[in-house]
Amino acid sequence: MSRRKVTLDANEAAAYIAHQVSEVIAIYPITPSSPMGEWADQWSSERRDNIWGTVPLVAELQSEAGAAGTVHGALQTGSLTTTFTASQGLLLMIPNMYKIAGELTSTVFHVTARSLAAQGLSIFGDHADVMATRQTGFALLCSNSVQEVMDFALIAHAATLKSRIPFIHFFDGFRTSHEVMKVEQLTRDDVRAMIDDELVRAHRARGLSPDNPVMRGTAQNPDVYFQARETVNPFYLATPGIVQETMDQFAKLVGRQYHLYDYVGAPDADRVIVVMGSGAEVTQETVEYLNANGEKTGVLQVHLYRPFAVEQFAQALPATTKTIAVLDRTKEPGSTGEPLYMDVVTAMAEAVGAGLVPALPRIIGGRYGLSSKEFTPAMVKGVFDELKKAKPKNHFTIGINDDVTHTSLDYDLSFSAEDPNMVRAMFWGLGADGTVGANKNSIKIIGEDTDNFAQGYFVYDSKKSGSLTTSHLRFGPKPIHSSYLINKANFIACHQFSFLERYDVLKNAELGAVFLLNSLYGPDQVWDHLPSSAQKQIIEKKLKFYVIDAYAVAKETGMGSRINTVMQTCFFAISNVLPRAEAISAIKHSIEKTYKKRGEAVVQKNFAAVDGTLERLYEVKVPDKVTSTFDMRPPVPAEAPEFVQKVTAAMIAGNGDDLPVSALPVDGTYPVGTTQWEKRNITLEVPVWDTEVCIQCGKCVLVCPHAVIRAKVYDPKYLADAPATFKSTAARWKEFSDYKYSLQVSPEDCTGCTLCVE
Repeated sequence: MSRRKVTLDANEAAAYIAHQVSEVIAIYPITPSSPMGEWADQWSSERRDNIWGTVPLVAELQSEAGAAGTVHGALQTGSLTTTFTASQGLLLMIPNMYKIAGELTSTVFHVTARSLAAQGLSIFGDHADVMATRQTGFALLCSNSVQEVMDFALIAHAATLKSRIPFIHFFDGFRTSHEVMKVEQLTRDDVRAMIDDELVRAHRARGLSPDNPVMRGTAQNPDVYFQARETVNPFYLATPGIVQETMDQFAKLVGRQYHLYDYVGAPDADRVIVVMGSGAEVTQETVEYLNANGEKTGVLQVHLYRPFAVEQFAQALPATTKTIAVLDRTKEPGSTGEPLYMDVVTAMAEAVGAGLVPALPRIIGGRYGLSSKEFTPAMVKGVFDELKKAKPKNHFTIGINDDVTHTSLDYDLSFSAEDPNMVRAMFWGLGADGTVGANKNSIKIIGEDTDNFAQGYFVYDSKKSGSLTTSHLRFGPKPIHSSYLINKANFIACHQFSFLERYDVLKNAELGAVFLLNSLYGPDQVWDHLPSSAQKQIIEKKLKFYVIDAYAVAKETGMGSRINTVMQTCFFAISNVLPRAEAISAIKHSIEKTYKKRGEAVVQKNFAAVDGTLERLYEVKVPDKVTSTFDMRPPVPAEAPEFVQKVTAAMIAGNGDDLPVSALPVDGTYPVGTTQWEKRNITLEVPVWDTEVCIQCGKCVLVCPHAVIRAKVYDPKYLADAPATFKSTAARWKEFSDYKYSLQVSPEDCTGCTLCVE
């Protein structure tokens, strides 16, 4: 059967399946799982039905605890029920999860695995939350990629009905949940084929009903509680076999074969990494690269984490395995090791005792990627290099500089496993300028209008609107396993000219790359306005340099500050990924799909922006020497306090990854008042105070989200030494009839949001 290829993120992929096989969906938003609930809510509001022809009931509760309680209650009526959550939200569900599992109730929770708030809150991904649920009795099934999220979502819903064990289907928050990939979309017929209606009827029959009264949820005393707790053993013992059986059924139907533990690598590997989640994709890419260059390495990708199947795990390892590194994306302070490491050590010890393997390999464990910290092929190679040593370090960390307890491994930062035939493009944009939305559309155009595989990942600053975003786009003829940021780009676009003075935008440009800059200065003037370091890199890396005044095009076509359509058109024009006319047509089609609900006027403005772009796009003739008399400005002023100079400044400049452990507070306690030292300088226009029309109401001061506008009432004597350009007027309050009034704007802090003038 030919299935449609679609380009979407993992949240949409999971919701796509969950909505089709559920009758009740209880939701409460929490990053990064919220889009799953939003999709489900939207589809139900559009009266999109499930595979049984009914529209799922979507209920938004007042907390994740309420959502879990609703799931438990709906399940007890025999309804097919699901929910979506992450992080602290999942922790709030744990009390109900014990009950759901203890009552052998079939359900699937789809979880975007995310950090827990410890020394600080983080919205980004690791496995701390799902590891906190290991005792609940839920099965834990992990997806590594967007395609696996769609596939495993269906496998989980089918397996829970067969096993009666509830499932957490989890995948890495942001790195997988928000990664846009070209995947094969399962059809409704596929979903129907995997869900056994007899098992659905059995689930309904177990629901509480006054027509068939039973008592469930009793209070038990010491005489029977222990025995009652052991009654579920056969169900958990059977679950691994049921999951594998379901994976085999899926393979016959769709053609993609999965196993509880999938091994990739040399059949005679001596060094193996055990890992789960998006890190398994990076490790697979690195293993394939290393083995192609003569090494014998492998990766064992863990899919079913609970119940842990010792026999299947041991059988999946090559018989030649001598050393194993187990990578955990979480930290358990005070334990003898992180969860996956402890399970692998125990499993292999039991396998030796049972005669499944002849001898116990050397096993070491390490932590990586907490809170979506980058995990790259260079780091994977660093772990493999450590496994070569006679005494490899145990309980290590990779990807950070631990100068306190010295757990970190060294690795070669220059190592890369990137496919040279892969197009790798980076886009530097401003939150809310449309850059991310345009790049999502670009990836969909490339994924669905060409034979290329495509991937998009988007890095957001925690300040969101009005702050830095970087979009990482890959596309090429081979499947993409690169679940890490681009570090060697052959196309870089900078949508905000001021970024060149604040960030090393061209750091990741490779030799001969293309550089596209949104510039107020034309091709003949722009060179003299670039920092010297940017000029130096353009010359040394032999970059092809293009400029466009996207703001002028946007303004002329009524788009305001939304330059996304203009820059997207430039990308397609320069990259030649599609013939120019075909690319323009595809862009306009995506504009119609994206903006049609906002009205025909918005669509036509975007069309006009596309049509007016190419005549404004210029290639710059690059001089042969650096001429600039200035360079990037320091992230904070020289008079800033020491902590701000050493720590905050590195974070502002985007170099927080380089900070050692010793630089950070041990208990998450930071000095206050540090925001005053960050001057962002991101807006092209700032409000101007008109003394003639101002009624001194103070609303502009109140509405400014960044406290950029300050009003002062003061004695006129303070104007004695004021410059001639300093504005003031008579105060309008009767209490201050002899005083002056001034309204001042801080240009360096203004984001240009226009709320004050609206």
